[in-house]
Amino acid sequence: MRTVVVTGVPRAQRAAELEQFGVATVHEAQGRTGYLGPDLVARVPGARIAGPVVTAVCWPGDNLMIHAAVEQCVPGDVLVVTTTSPCRDGLFGELLATSLRSRGVRGAVLTTGVRDVAALRALPFPVWSTSVSAQGTVKATAGAVNVPVVVGGALIHPGDALVADDDGVVVVPRADVDAVADASRAREAKEDATRAALAAGELGLDRYGLRPLLERLGVVYERY
Repeated sequence: MRTVVVTGVPRAQRAAELEQFGVATVHEAQGRTGYLGPDLVARVPGARIAGPVVTAVCWPGDNLMIHAAVEQCVPGDVLVVTTTSPCRDGLFGELLATSLRSRGVRGAVLTTGVRDVAALRALPFPVWSTSVSAQGTVKATAGAVNVPVVVGGALIHPGDALVADDDGVVVVPRADVDAVADASRAREAKEDATRAALAAGELGLDRYGLRPLLERLGVVYERY
């Protein structure tokens, strides 16, 4: 890995627009791709964010490059942190959150542990992580900022759009944001119509045309 801080990354221009749709809708709208997996848990329940990505790659137990990444963040960004090998230590807490918040950063996503959870909720500063750990870290080893990373099998480039809420986290490639935003809006309109129909008593079996499928699968109805 090159120890580098990449500056001047172009950012997805409509990234913030995806916030209104949420993770599930965006994931479906882009063909069920980009989901970062179920291990990332919202530590500030109820938060929903979207914005362009700044990435940081750290060594396990070392958060030096998070501090380097803070400088590269601009208002509206979302910080994504991963490590060169698995780590559950608390690389991120209240002080880093305070620094990012002062720069207008929307939130952070970490494949590691976080700590100071009560303080993060009080700020509030939305964070998604794989664990919570009071274990502290050092600042000793160089990593990288604004390089491509893989999280949960999904490739993330700096400047891509990221959406996060209670359902998890999804990434949208920068080049696809316009199309995904439009598809998300269309999907939301369709779901609004379906929601109204279900609320009025229509069955999913009929709304989704599932009765012929049950018949083809050999499902029979028998009276008790």
